[in-house]
Amino acid sequence: MFEQIKHNIETISGIEIYPILSLLIFFFFFVGLGFWVFSYKKEKIQEMSEIPLDEGYSIISKDNLK
Repeated sequence: MFEQIKHNIETISGIEIYPILSLLIFFFFFVGLGFWVFSYKKEKIQEMSEIPLDEGYSIISKDNLK
């Protein structure tokens, strides 16, 4: 069965570009994600990291609204 699939894929013209495109998309996505993470403001990261410890925030559920 694998030989049949392999034969069908080899006969498609222009198929060799798809692995290259998928690698480039994968690479640029993670490079962009890394750039975004390292360029994020340190003050905002500190503020978000303190949210679970801050007693000023309360969780409001639908049960409390009744």
